[in-house]
Amino acid sequence: MKVGIISDTHDLLRPEVVAALQGCGCILHGGDISSRKILDQLEQIAPVRAVRGNNDKEWAEHLPLFLDFELGGLHIYMTHKKKDLPKDLSPYDLVIFGHSHQYASVWQESAGPKRTLLLNPGSCGPRRFVQPVTMAILTIGSDGWTVKQVQIPHSAREKAPKTDSGDIHRQIEVIVRDTQKGLSVDSIARKHRLDPELVEQIVRLYVTHPGVTVDGIMTKMGLLGKL
Repeated sequence: MKVGIISDTHDLLRPEVVAALQGCGCILHGGDISSRKILDQLEQIAPVRAVRGNNDKEWAEHLPLFLDFELGGLHIYMTHKKKDLPKDLSPYDLVIFGHSHQYASVWQESAGPKRTLLLNPGSCGPRRFVQPVTMAILTIGSDGWTVKQVQIPHSAREKAPKTDSGDIHRQIEVIVRDTQKGLSVDSIARKHRLDPELVEQIVRLYVTHPGVTVDGIMTKMGLLGKL
């Protein structure tokens, strides 16, 4: 069985993604779909299981915040944000999340013989900064299962707006300053007319890495020296 794993399409279904999903028996979407039309297009390829992301508004109220299911003999858990995962992941073979737009594939050991793969397929929607456009393909066979990263080609000029290094440096500075003042992510985003996801990512890095500098945050975001 071939299963397509995608996330953070943000209202963009690239032809290359459609091509990569051909032959899949199922598609798993980790949220931030952003419109019903994307699900409709995906369902023309294969049955879709999707969770609701923070950018999936009223149209997506019917979508669950998490899914816990069996597929091809695998026990899978899926939600949009990694922070919303259950503390005990040992019952699961595969755990899927999105939100950060960064591909990640990490095996987590448990007390028993089972290992759990934590997978973020990245984003195959609009490109953010210098991050690659990615998805994953899960293959389940009689001899086991594998997950493979798929990088989607894109134009070298394709960037998200406002990726000038000086500009993003200034944005991080004001976000850090307002975070120190105790402002919420939503308040900072509204005040400076910034992408709430960008603000949340920067705030999270600042809070979880005490003493980190603006350059340090840019490095962790993969931005320093690359824009």
